[in-house]
Amino acid sequence: MEILKGIKIIDLALYIKKEKILVIGDVHIGYEEALNKQGILIPRFQFQEILKRLDKIFAKVKAELIIINGDLKHEFGTISDQEWRQTLKIIDYLSEKAKIILIKGNHDNILGPIANKRNIEIVDSYNVKDITILHGDKIINNLNKVIIMGHEHPAISFKERDDKFKCFLKGKYGKSDLIVMPSFTQVVEGSNMLKEKLLSPYLKDIKNFEVYVVEDKIYYFGKIKDLR
Repeated sequence: MEILKGIKIIDLALYIKKEKILVIGDVHIGYEEALNKQGILIPRFQFQEILKRLDKIFAKVKAELIIINGDLKHEFGTISDQEWRQTLKIIDYLSEKAKIILIKGNHDNILGPIANKRNIEIVDSYNVKDITILHGDKIINNLNKVIIMGHEHPAISFKERDDKFKCFLKGKYGKSDLIVMPSFTQVVEGSNMLKEKLLSPYLKDIKNFEVYVVEDKIYYFGKIKDLR
């Protein structure tokens, strides 16, 4: 499904068709180990689930550039054992498909040692034609007509059900069209956009944002103000 002209939702990723760019974000490798250290006993299943999901995406599209839009790893101030092993494996997997660029997220304070091992570039944002791709945790200048961001981990849930549904959001930031991507992590569903406090400075008022839920296919749910 096209969320904007030339930009297609492929599962939890975005595909910029003309330039053959695949964008994924908020993978948060190492989150399970971080939870284990806090005494939360969660099985470490995420890595294999990520690979399965990526396999399905690459069966549908061929990318010439892959952009990881922030928070590839989870820990703020260290690199855990799980992060060292699995982040390098993900980078190696993706490098077989296309060139990789890493956008720095708020969890990526010390991503540099990992990126340096594979000679991968880390940038604050990436511009292609009229699109700016950024993580979304801080405002940057000179934005294009279209902004693609992550960071917020959008999802929705309803009173009648306990589960959350990952979703894309489409709205406006100033004069720019803004697309908010769901997290690629499989450990958590995300933040409920119908009631939870927003994190990103790009999302001060989202009542007019449109919701695209990701399940077995993409479902258009209309505007947030109507869902509330």
